[in-house]
Amino acid sequence: MPHTNRKSLKIFIRRAYDDPTQEDDYRVLVDRVWPRGRSKETLKLDEWVRELAPGTELRKWFGHDPQRWEAFQQRYRSELDSEEMQARMRQLLSDAGGRPITLVYGARDEEHNQAIVLRDVLLHLSGG
Repeated sequence: MPHTNRKSLKIFIRRAYDDPTQEDDYRVLVDRVWPRGRSKETLKLDEWVRELAPGTELRKWFGHDPQRWEAFQQRYRSELDSEEMQARMRQLLSDAGGRPITLVYGARDEEHNQAIVLRDVLLHLSGG
């Protein structure tokens, strides 16, 4: 990522059901399925990276059960550790061009969702 200032990368997390804010810049939907009842115009997305969302089997197993949170994080990080996923995350960082990234997700649970894990992995990957 030659044109990004890695140390100052900012990644925000927003629910798909919350309106975009002024600090949102590069908005990316990180769900495998489209958020019910939300339009493209409402979400104001720059990108939808469904392939970076947890696999269907993992997503269904987790079911946003807080008691499965620790295991979910480990399993999801394992999915993100593949060469293909690493390349896709580097592409996402490159596509953002150093702008702040807002990861958009549809889950109700604001403390136990894939966007939190993905943010941490992206920050680590970017050196931030």
